[in-house]
Amino acid sequence: MKKQTYGYGPHLMLDLNDCNPEILDDLDACFKLLNELPERIGMTKITQPYLFRYSGLIPEDEGITGVNIIAESHISLHTYPRKRYAFVDLFSCKPFDVERARDYIVQFFESKSPVVHVQERGAAFPTDIRLAS
Repeated sequence: MKKQTYGYGPHLMLDLNDCNPEILDDLDACFKLLNELPERIGMTKITQPYLFRYSGLIPEDEGITGVNIIAESHISLHTYPRKRYAFVDLFSCKPFDVERARDYIVQFFESKSPVVHVQERGAAFPTDIRLAS
């Protein structure tokens, strides 16, 4: 007999409005967030964070883009200092303290009006398959 349970993990998505533009434009600060967050929430870094300053055709879209690959999945960041806005995604294959992560990130960027989305991912993803002998 086969037993299956399903589910993969939480995906925390933050739309952070009215942030501190100096932090949003600070490469070292953004590196620090991506570098320290995994340990704060019990995740395992695989690499150091990779961050890039983006300056495209539209000056208002300039900012920082970054990612940290963790054993459990990833954390990504996109900042828009001129718009005082940031997007942060944290996806994990294991449960984590979503509220703690949310509060830390919101406070880090000093967002005055965050919009929080949490989605359980992989509802049909088989996580435990045992075959009878």
